[in-house]
Parts: sequence; structure tokens; C-alpha cells
Amino acid sequence: MPKTTIHTLREKMKKGERMTYLTAYDYPFALLEQKAGIDVILVGDSIGMVVYGYDSTLPVTVDLMMPHVKAVRMAAPDVYLVGDMPYMSYQPSVRDAIINGGRFMAEAGCDCVKLEGGREMAATIRAMVDATIPVMAHIGLTPQSAAQLGGYKAQGRDIETAKKLVEDAKILEEAGACSILLEAVPSEVAEIITRRSSVPTFGIGAGPHCHGQVLVIHDMIGMFDRKVAKFVKKYAEVGAKIVEALEEFKREVLAGKFPAPEHCYPMPDDVAAELNRLFPD
Repeated sequence: MPKTTIHTLREKMKKGERMTYLTAYDYPFALLEQKAGIDVILVGDSIGMVVYGYDSTLPVTVDLMMPHVKAVRMAAPDVYLVGDMPYMSYQPSVRDAIINGGRFMAEAGCDCVKLEGGREMAATIRAMVDATIPVMAHIGLTPQSAAQLGGYKAQGRDIETAKKLVEDAKILEEAGACSILLEAVPSEVAEIITRRSSVPTFGIGAGPHCHGQVLVIHDMIGMFDRKVAKFVKKYAEVGAKIVEALEEFKREVLAGKFPAPEHCYPMPDDVAAELNRLFPD
């Protein structure tokens, strides 16, 4: 497949073609997503929860993410690759944002970086874009701010917060954001933002009106036996299938059924006989 760029995404947007966007955190999953023709891959700070077992995204660092982003880039050279900037890698200062964002671009080969926040991030986004770092804005439910928001709750469900989201999206677009991710907002809000936007919008729990749809890969294929967000559709139950395979493996080993002769390397009879002569019981 040809390399997907921001121009590819904008052309799809203009033509009304819907786009697909999934997370990946390692080489095998990224390889599968490229084979499936997924448009955009995010190496998200959700890695902290789905790969490392943390109870939030906050412990994730740029150093932790770098090897994962590099592996995804190697597996999926043709997708549009987004590096998720972890907590406190961009909030303290514009300088921090540019240095850490630059690492995602230069070291890991990202096509853009993603950061969370509304109008308060406009100056940071403008400075990063001026420094040649493309930025995807992320508004609505912003997990890095969950404590401030009062938990992992849908946003924009009253007129004041909905109005602010619509305004924030336009402010961030004008600051230079190349695309906007909307998380856990009513579809009516996402529809207005998308209608007013001149850049691609991607929704995760934001209804059907965004230009593209996002899911966390581990959630949508059922890798974990845990409660998932309302907006998640499970397309498979891979976790249950893996457990079945592991249990069957254990049964066969305990019963002496594995390895069977077809899983063993043969030796000529004369060589085996000579070996047993040399090393008798």
C-alpha cells in the first residue's frame, strides 16, 4: 500500500471517505494492522494500562514509549503513525514539548504527535508546529486529566461544556493542529465540530459523524477480561481463544500427548543404534 500522509487523510476527508484508526504497541499487532489496511496507528500512552498493567496512563514516560514506537514503525511503514505524548512530557513548558515531540519524530519516525488539552494548549501547539512537529489535538475526555475531570466521564453533556468543546476545537485548529481526536463526547457535539473543521476529526466514543473512528486494539479484540467503555465494540474474543489454547497445551503436556512424533526431529536408525551402544543404560 502507498504511504499514508496527512495529505492522504485530508483527501479522504474531502471525498467523504471514512478512516480507520487503531492503537498498536508492538511489532506483531502493527504488522497485522498494516496488512488490514488501517489508515492510522496510535502508539498511545494507554500502553501503561494494556501492556504494563498500571491503573492509569500517568506513569508512562517518553523513554518507556520509544522502543514501542520504533517497533510499530518498523512493522507498519506505510500507515500514518501517531506518537502519544505522555503526561508531563509537554505540559511544563513549550521547550519540553518541542524536545519530547522532536524525539517522537526524529528517533521513532512518527508522522505526528498527539497531546491532550483544549485552548490552554494552543500556544504549545503553535510553537510545536512552528518547530516542524505536526500535532494532533485531543479534547473531550482527556485521560491524563482524569483526576481534574472527576474520573473517566463523558464530556460536553451540558450546554456550557459542549460550547467550550466546539470553541476549543476551532482554536486548536487555528493554532495549527493537523487533526483533532474527540473522546467520549455526545455525537451531536462531534457532528458540529466535524462540520466546522477543515482538518480531519477522529472519534473514540464520539458518534458516527467524525471523519474517522478510533478504538484501542486490545479492547476491540477482547484481549482482556475486564469492563470496557460504553463505546467499545468487541469484534472478537481473542483473549478467550488464547486461554483455550493454553489450557489445551497444558492438558496435552500433562497427558504425554505433546510433543508427538511429528513434532520431533528424526534420526537414522543406525545412528540411533550406535548412540545407544556408546551410552548404554
